[in-house]
Amino acid sequence: MKMLLPVGLLAVGLAEAQPQLIILPSSSPLVTFRLVFLSGAASDPAGKEGSAFLTAAMLAEGGNRQMSYQDILDAFFPMAVSVRAQVDKEMITFSATTHAENLEEFYRIFRSMLLEPGWRQDDFKRLRDDAINFLRVTLRGNNDEELAKEVLYNEIYRGHPYGHHNAGVVSALQKLSIEDLRAFYARFFTRGNLIIGLAGGYPEGFAERVRKDFLRLPPGPPPEVKLPAPPAIRGMRVTLIEKETRSVAYSIGFPIEVRRGHPDYPALLVAQSYFGQHRMSGGRLYQRMRELRGLNYGDYAYIEYFPRGMFQFEPDPNLARRQQIFQIWIRPVEPQNAHFALRLALYELDRLVREGLSQEEFERTRSFLSKYVNLLTRTKTAELGYAIDSHYYGIGEYNAYLKAALSRLTRDEVNRAIRKHLRTTDLCIVAVARNCEQLRQKLLANEPSPMRYNAPKPAEILEEDKVVAHWKLDLKPENVRIIPVESVFE
Repeated sequence: MKMLLPVGLLAVGLAEAQPQLIILPSSSPLVTFRLVFLSGAASDPAGKEGSAFLTAAMLAEGGNRQMSYQDILDAFFPMAVSVRAQVDKEMITFSATTHAENLEEFYRIFRSMLLEPGWRQDDFKRLRDDAINFLRVTLRGNNDEELAKEVLYNEIYRGHPYGHHNAGVVSALQKLSIEDLRAFYARFFTRGNLIIGLAGGYPEGFAERVRKDFLRLPPGPPPEVKLPAPPAIRGMRVTLIEKETRSVAYSIGFPIEVRRGHPDYPALLVAQSYFGQHRMSGGRLYQRMRELRGLNYGDYAYIEYFPRGMFQFEPDPNLARRQQIFQIWIRPVEPQNAHFALRLALYELDRLVREGLSQEEFERTRSFLSKYVNLLTRTKTAELGYAIDSHYYGIGEYNAYLKAALSRLTRDEVNRAIRKHLRTTDLCIVAVARNCEQLRQKLLANEPSPMRYNAPKPAEILEEDKVVAHWKLDLKPENVRIIPVESVFE
């Protein structure tokens, strides 16, 4: 059995505005890097949305001064390594894992990619086209579910630094220049804005060498991005995205003040897990909408940003934000059931707010989360990412923080947090659908939306359906708008 060195967590350099260092040494033959700059899409200058995304892309996929991107790919191929860039609102992350035998050669190239970008015009054009195609084709054209989720954030944060997609908007991307990216890099890629994360079997002294190498970045932290409160939502606000599609995808949400470190975070996490744990069949929404009624593939809830959810079971780390939303994700339903499905989701949310969790539901969900948290950090790269996020939120090691909080938590505290932070009023609803005008009229008319099944259902479900079919949606015509899919992210 291999003996692992004790896991250490070290943060240095904050007061001196130098790179902060978080290390998780072990005897693993792999070495994991996560370099996180504490800026992101929220720092995009007005009219230049996409600066953070393209700057990160130019560093990760644009070559350095000495090597073209193809040269880098050729060098990385025999090492079986690649560099990934992830851009969120307040973090830009560069991550990679290499075998310890290749550490020196990999690090030499990796370091130069971040400290000596190539800024080549052909790379810029290629990556800008990739970003535009991602927004127009991958997201807008081919992924209704992620489209609805991202538009929900845009709607909730309209006019706010969070109010555009992390990749930017097409009209701004088309106008960006390499000089814009150089300016963004100079302003935000600074010593005091960097967290260096290292995990695995790197040699003694290597972590400090990395920290000293990145002292070549400009000194000082960047200007802080001041976040106003999210715009107030009055009543239900519905955005219908007109698209030629066969089903209806919903995302529903509103801002919450809870984030990791908030006193109500563990309680609200239990409520979210009970109501709609991501890609799990035990959630209340999943059971009532899919299992008992066969409405769709899955139904989930979130209290933190979780992109790419249809492709993965656990969220990526380093998506930490100062502001979060509560979100319900209703995976696509058949158009004839769309009105009923929306009512049922809100009916269930209302029930959660009114009744909360029973003692048995609380105990079961708390027990699940106490074990599930171990899955979130089962890899070194995930463990390192969570360590960086915990440093950002000031909560200590995530697993220990959550398990300790859950052990002290009571059912009354969970239900109190639900009543305080969750609601069925003053929220945003986004739907991707065909024939949106027809759906709009149904929603505004508040006419009954009876559910019809292809197979017999229990009497209890049929009786509940009668209540749900008449569930009132408090909508005003001016708060229900239709936008063509071609205009989204433009």
